[in-house]
Amino acid sequence: MVRLDIITTRGGDAGQTSLGDGSRVAKDALRIEAIGAVDEANATLGLLRLHTAGRPEDAMLARIQNDLFDLGADLCVPGLEEEGRLRMADSQCARLEAEIGEMNAALPPLRSFVLPGGTPAAAHAHLARTAARRAERVVVALGVAEPVNPVVLRYLNRLSDHLFVLSRRLNAGGDVLWVPGQARQA
Repeated sequence: MVRLDIITTRGGDAGQTSLGDGSRVAKDALRIEAIGAVDEANATLGLLRLHTAGRPEDAMLARIQNDLFDLGADLCVPGLEEEGRLRMADSQCARLEAEIGEMNAALPPLRSFVLPGGTPAAAHAHLARTAARRAERVVVALGVAEPVNPVVLRYLNRLSDHLFVLSRRLNAGGDVLWVPGQARQA
């Protein structure tokens, strides 16, 4: 288990931080940007969970939040070696895919694109979806610069799909649909 006795270390006061392997990098390094984007996505899930407490969706979101900490642990150690390191696993992606399939099977087919909104829970799910997409874009950029576990990218891609379908479920069939050209002047 992780033990954090000291929170204020002053180690980052000069603009650097430590990675999981002990190496030091600038706080504006692409790897730190990716870890921060994942952390931000996780925080938006915390807001979403304010609206799902006591509902079955909350257990899914709790698992996803834990997965995102696993994902951050994967990103904080450069390289792809597995031994002794926590790395994202295909089973985590498979679980998201199964949940997407289950939720989507109970929803009516879409007639248009969906606008973010509806219930407070659905609106927060859309916000979390956009944060997950941004995290995915930053991890793609990181993957161009240095090796990244490919499961990390798959997971973030599935996560945004999961949050989209979840938003529809949280709107209980009352999707807010895009009406092309609706606001044009005649």
